[in-house]
Amino acid sequence: MMKNLREISLPELEGMMAALGEPKFRAAQIHDWVWQKFAADINDMTNLSKALREKLAQEFFIPKVKMHHSQYSSDGTIKNRLQLHDGYFVESVLIPTEKRLTACVSSQVGCSLSCKFCATGFMERKRNLDFDEIVDEVTLLNELAQKHYGKNLSNIVFMGMGEPLLNYKNMMMAIDKITSPDGLGMSPRRITVSTAGVAKMIRQLADDNVKFKLALSLHAATDAKRNEIMAINETNNLATLIDALNYFYKATGNEITFEYILFKKFNDSEIDADDLIRLYRKVPADLINIIEYNPIDAAKFEKPDEETTEAFMKHLTAHKVNVRLRRSRGKDIDAACGQLANVGTEKP
Repeated sequence: MMKNLREISLPELEGMMAALGEPKFRAAQIHDWVWQKFAADINDMTNLSKALREKLAQEFFIPKVKMHHSQYSSDGTIKNRLQLHDGYFVESVLIPTEKRLTACVSSQVGCSLSCKFCATGFMERKRNLDFDEIVDEVTLLNELAQKHYGKNLSNIVFMGMGEPLLNYKNMMMAIDKITSPDGLGMSPRRITVSTAGVAKMIRQLADDNVKFKLALSLHAATDAKRNEIMAINETNNLATLIDALNYFYKATGNEITFEYILFKKFNDSEIDADDLIRLYRKVPADLINIIEYNPIDAAKFEKPDEETTEAFMKHLTAHKVNVRLRRSRGKDIDAACGQLANVGTEKP
């Protein structure tokens, strides 16, 4: 069975080269091709002998993620459909603002959490992305940023398809490669991992002393309402999540954000705002992001009017809550929050 060359560490490559009678520096050359030049094929490694390339090609392959197609929003957002080596698709988004170029990346093909408002939640989870596939997502979006905006990505958010904490090992390995000097060298402070609320794994993040930021997709501030829209709350209720978030903050001191989508006549009243304020007081959260709802065909929810949204925001601000309204980007191409995977993940 062919092996993924990108899963072979530099020390392992050095051992392989020694076994083949090749000089040690060949391992560094191969590692450089894989992680600095992001080679798509072993035959691209032109500073290796043809004989060595042939030997490697007999045992290894490079499962590169390919850009299938892109859609361009009127606001500058670019949604991308990416094809994995086994034919599955995921979607990722490049989001430009005046100060940032953010990559919104996926961690799974589909999702198992079945949140009632999210397009991906209506899909079956096919598999986790491998760590190198997540790195490919980021490098492809970085190339897109350079091509269209003349600069590199400034931020990465794990807010695409899937629950990143249910693909913990690959997510962590990808972030390690993205932030390491022999990878992309990005600061972990510019990375945010968003979770629907897997308390056990939030605690694991704390134990692993991660340096990146954490966002909780909250969307309702009582168990009764959250149970209605997010099945994960039945096994990871708010009290459990509050404990896990406090544990995380005590261990890391890293920024925590609440994400809260406003749904018309569901979680947008003053009573809902008061529930949110009470919850906010129990966690050292830096910010509540109020998010505009982006309708999908499969869900019954609607976006509240501007007056309701403004009143909700004002009530939070009056109670000294640090709150920000996050306007949706890429709505015209179904690239906004909760809309990814409208085109599906099926194999061609």
